Amino acid sequence: MAGKRDYYEVLGVARSATDKEIATAYRKLAIQYHPDKNPGDDEAVQKFKEAAEAFEVLSDSDKRGRYDRYGHAGVDGASGGAHFTDVNDIFEAFGDIFGEGVFGDLFGGGRGRRGRRTRRGGDVRADVTLDLLEAARGAAKKIRFERLELCVDCRGSGARAGSKPETCRYCGGRGQVVQTTGIFRVQTTCPACQGAGSLVKDPCPSCRGEGHVRQRIEREVRIPAGVDNDTRLRLGGEGNHSPEGGSPGDCYCFIKVKEHPLFHREGQHLVCQLPITYPQAALGAEVEVPTLDGRENLAIPAGTQPGEVFRLRGRGMPDPRQRGRGDLLVQVQLEVPKTLTDRQEALLRELADEDHANVSPHRKSFFEKLKDYFIPDDESLAAGES
Repeated sequence: MAGKRDYYEVLGVARSATDKEIATAYRKLAIQYHPDKNPGDDEAVQKFKEAAEAFEVLSDSDKRGRYDRYGHAGVDGASGGAHFTDVNDIFEAFGDIFGEGVFGDLFGGGRGRRGRRTRRGGDVRADVTLDLLEAARGAAKKIRFERLELCVDCRGSGARAGSKPETCRYCGGRGQVVQTTGIFRVQTTCPACQGAGSLVKDPCPSCRGEGHVRQRIEREVRIPAGVDNDTRLRLGGEGNHSPEGGSPGDCYCFIKVKEHPLFHREGQHLVCQLPITYPQAALGAEVEVPTLDGRENLAIPAGTQPGEVFRLRGRGMPDPRQRGRGDLLVQVQLEVPKTLTDRQEALLRELADEDHANVSPHRKSFFEKLKDYFIPDDESLAAGES
């Protein structure tokens, strides 16, 4: 996409870089441009976010593969690209990957002038089921999901009205404790308050001291044309609220496309199995085939072989990342009748004789056998007369 630098260029690594080399490059940039090390420097903050976005994509094998094939268009929007609204999102996403020491010990646990760092709310999931036509054309669907919202009675404190949480004595309200062993200094979440920095002695009866309650939410989401199974759509800010006053999480809609009775999907292409008769295959014919846009005529040339595939360009599924549609692949299957009329059998046997084909002999029906039993053949009749 215009305006974005190549992610490999951002991290300063080759396209063949290993996961370890990518992580090492990101760690150096994160330390170099960390906001606590560059107070008031907006350019450093932007570079910090840019490096985090590049690492978020290149450290995931699936996203990296899409990025290598399609560039930024392959990992943005519905495909589940990187989305960081502020630096706290980055701390939440990658703080545990490199350890608290990277962002905590080097810069005083992130406190400094800004106080204890807040975490964003957790993400939630909603499942959306579509039929193939909805997936092809796009649709507006209502989704329902549950998320954690601020308790209105205690306003998120978790304490009963008229009381308030007490500062945790174990960590002094920092939410973190530091253990020193020799030259190593390890910062971990406070085991007493679980990182909250405070303890609730008299809990709110509405939320039982949690500070949040579970609510059922209904939203309408616009599904873009061309989505496939496991496509993720992000609804920013529709996730759980942050118990520490940070930004809310997101809601991710996971798409499931139901099987179609006529079409089998292969990426952006559709496959349709079309039964034809032997005369149609041998002599040629014009038949109707189904498409997503209605019926369409298809010319079957004389001498078509079973399993042959005909391509109808632009009759497949749209691509949500770019313009254009896939193709409809019509594969013909020879349909052999299970029963024949006397006339059909006679014609086929005549054809078999013409082709010198070895076929099963004619099977007499019960009534033919009955007729032969009671009425002797010509030779038997002649012998009786003599």
